[in-house]
Amino acid sequence: MSDEALPGHVRLRLDLSYDGKDFSGWAKQAGGRRTVQGDIEDALRTVTRSSRTYELTVAGRTDAGVHARGQVAHVDLPEDVWAEHREKLLKRLAGRLSRDVRVWRAQEAPEGFNARFSAVWRRYAYRVTDHPGGVDPLLRGHVLWHDWPLDVDAMNAAAERLVGEHDFAAYCKKREGATTIRTLQRLDWERDSSGVITATVKADAFCHNMVRSLVGALLFVGDGHRPVEWPAKVLAAGVRDSAVHVVRPHGLTLEEVGYPADELLAARNLEARNRRTLPGSAGGGGGCC
Repeated sequence: MSDEALPGHVRLRLDLSYDGKDFSGWAKQAGGRRTVQGDIEDALRTVTRSSRTYELTVAGRTDAGVHARGQVAHVDLPEDVWAEHREKLLKRLAGRLSRDVRVWRAQEAPEGFNARFSAVWRRYAYRVTDHPGGVDPLLRGHVLWHDWPLDVDAMNAAAERLVGEHDFAAYCKKREGATTIRTLQRLDWERDSSGVITATVKADAFCHNMVRSLVGALLFVGDGHRPVEWPAKVLAAGVRDSAVHVVRPHGLTLEEVGYPADELLAARNLEARNRRTLPGSAGGGGGCC
């Protein structure tokens, strides 16, 4: 996965969003399942009248049912294709793509830009309501209903103990050869005037099921089923706990991806590729949210 465009090509940064309800996640899959990557690559091939598929690299691969408001990807197009289509590419993609996925910006990326490895953080939001009547029908595809009253202060007290660099093996689905060490930069909850409670979760990267597992553990604290200390004890144990519930995907949205200044891209790419370990640790497995 190169940090530079192929010879004779231009690297584009794509900013996009999608409603994940009818997608089987971001990444292309065998068997004809609909994915975000597959839809965009097919549309890009069609609108540029190309005989080949131009493969996208994404900042964070989302699971089936997960939404994105601030997803970022990059793609390398031949210079002549970009020159021909640059002025009308967005409009043509809008006419070709289904309404549940949009590309908002397509521009030449700075030297060394890699949508995945250049990113310094990803910020997700998970939305839930404990209203006894359920979820507003207009928000039902983006908000989880939790049918127990939630104590936001207790959830925030538990969340504070999880922030920092840790091995999140207890909250991740293990993948062979990948580390589960992550730096969790922010994890907190806020209830708005409508009663929707939003968890803001920000980290340098996430491993598979990490956000939804953290949310599941904190909801158990919020509804009184577990003490405030419990999520941190699970983290310290370092193994998957069957009591940690992976909440449903529809409440989760990738809100934003952060990148360093252009002159720092090369250093960030190198840092992101290094396998991390904690003192006395050999690492673990990894993946996505």
